[in-house]
Amino acid sequence: MLPHRPHVAVVVIGHDDAAHVTDAVRSALGQGPAVGEVIAVDDCSTDGSAGLLDRLAQDEPRLRVIRLPVNSGGCGTPRNTGLAAVTSPYVMFLDSDDVLPPGAVDALLTAATGADAEVAAGLCVRRELPSGREVPWEPGLYAAPAVLARPAHRPRLLHDTLCVNKLYATAFLRAHGIRFPDGRFPYEDVVFTARVWAAAPRVALVPDRVYVWHVRRSARRLSISLDRAGIDNWRARTHACRTAYDVLLGAGQKRLARRARAKFLDRELRMYVRELPLRDEEYRRLWWTHTREFLAGYDAADWTRDPLAPGRLIGRVVLASPEPRDLPRLREMAARPARLCPPYARTADGTPCWSDDLPEVGLEALPARPVPFLPLAVDAELRPRGRGLRLRLRLHELYGRVAQAGPETAEVEWRHRDRDGTAVRCTVPLRASGDGTWAAETTVRADRLAALGGGAWDLWLRLRFRDGSGRRVTAHALTGPGLLRRRALPSPRHGLVLVHPYATHSGSLALRVAPGVRGVVRVLRDRLRRLSR
Repeated sequence: MLPHRPHVAVVVIGHDDAAHVTDAVRSALGQGPAVGEVIAVDDCSTDGSAGLLDRLAQDEPRLRVIRLPVNSGGCGTPRNTGLAAVTSPYVMFLDSDDVLPPGAVDALLTAATGADAEVAAGLCVRRELPSGREVPWEPGLYAAPAVLARPAHRPRLLHDTLCVNKLYATAFLRAHGIRFPDGRFPYEDVVFTARVWAAAPRVALVPDRVYVWHVRRSARRLSISLDRAGIDNWRARTHACRTAYDVLLGAGQKRLARRARAKFLDRELRMYVRELPLRDEEYRRLWWTHTREFLAGYDAADWTRDPLAPGRLIGRVVLASPEPRDLPRLREMAARPARLCPPYARTADGTPCWSDDLPEVGLEALPARPVPFLPLAVDAELRPRGRGLRLRLRLHELYGRVAQAGPETAEVEWRHRDRDGTAVRCTVPLRASGDGTWAAETTVRADRLAALGGGAWDLWLRLRFRDGSGRRVTAHALTGPGLLRRRALPSPRHGLVLVHPYATHSGSLALRVAPGVRGVVRVLRDRLRRLSR
C-alpha cells in the first residue's frame, strides 16, 4: 500500500463472547495494510474474553485492548469508547460475533477516498447459523456503485439502519458530535445512523459484500434484535424509532423524517404483527395499547400517501380499535407479499372497507390498484393422496379485480430455504369454482424434494392472468384437523421421507423434509431438544 494512503480503524466490541471474539478481530486484522488499528473494547466480560484479546495483542501491534470496568448494558458505550480512542482518518464498527469478509475495508476505503465521501456503505449479508443460509440486507441500495451528494437524494437509506456495514470519516463524526446512545439502549444503530444522515454527509455506495452478520437463533442468549418476546423490547424499538425521527426533523431533514416513519410501518410494525398471534393475551393487550399511543403521534400526511400499503393499513386498523382484534387477518396482511384475506366487506354505499364493524378503515382505492400490487389471498391445504400428498390451492376474489384480470394459471414453486436456486416447479390451471374463487391442484413430489435436500421448503406461486398481468405470492396455510400433520411417506430412493407441513410466522405454507431413517431420527431429536429448551 502506498505510504500516503489513509488508514482505517476497526472498533470491535464484545461481552462474554469468548467463542467468537478472536474470529472477529482476526477478520479485521486480515483486511491487510488498509487497517491501521483494531481497537477491541471488552465490556467487562467474565468468560475470559479479555485474556484472549490480550494474548492476541502480544503478537499484533495494530491491536489495542480496552476493558470497561463495569458492564454498560448495551452496545453504545463500548463503541463510543472505541471511537474516542481512534487515531485513524476512517473508522468502522464490528460486533464480536460477526466478521468482515476479505476485501471489505479496501472496497469501502477506495469508494470513500475516490468520491471524497464522509460515509461509504456496502452490502451486509445475514448468515443464518448453523444452516449457513445468507440473506442480503437492503440489496436494492447496493445493486450498483453510486455517489450521493447527500442522503436526501436516496431516502431509501433510512431503511438501512445498520452502523456496521459502513465506513466513516473520523473527523466528520467528531465535528458533528455523532455518537451512539450510552448505556442500555436497544437498537442504538437506529439512532446513530439517523444522526449520521441528519448531518447530510456525502455518501458512496458499493455493491461489494462488506459485512457478515451472524444470526444464531438457537443460541442460549439471544441477541437484542432477536429477543422480541417481551413487551419491553417493543417499547425500546418504538423509542429508538421515535428518537431517530426527532433527530432528523430537528436537523431540518423533513423528507428523511417522513421516510423514517414510513419505514417503521413497513418494517417494524409488520415484523411484530406477524409474531403477535404467538404471544399471550397480556402481551397483546400491552402491545396494542402502546402501539396506538405511538401511532397517535403520526399526522394525516403519514396516512394519506398510499393508504393501502400493508403497514399503513395495519396501523389504521390498530388506531381505529381500542382493543386487539383480527390478529390472524392482520398477520396475513403483514406477510411479504401481503395477503388481504376474507371477509371482503363494504359500507352501506358499497365502498370496500376493512370489516362491517370497522367501516372507517376504507379500502376505496383497492379496485383501481394494478394486479401486480394487489394483496391477493390464496389458501393452500395438503391432503394425503395414496402414498403422497395433494396440494389444493384456492384464489379469492378481491372486489371484482381478480375476475376482471381473468386468472389462468399458477406456477407452483417449492424453493429450498437454505440453498439458493434449488427449486421444484410445475404449472397448473386455475379454474373458477362458482363461489367467487379459483381452484387448482397438484401433487407434492416429496421424494424429489428430498433428493434435492432435506430441510425447509417454502411455497411460492406465480399467478398469471388473461390480461397479461402476473402476481408473485405466497399461500395462506389452512390449519384444519389433520392438515398440518407429519407424515412418513414411502420412497424408492430413501426408503422413507418425513414431510412436516407447517405455517410460518406470517401464516404461509412451508414444508420440512427429512429423507431416510437417519433424517427422521435427526428431526425428532432436534424437536425434542427445542421443546426441552
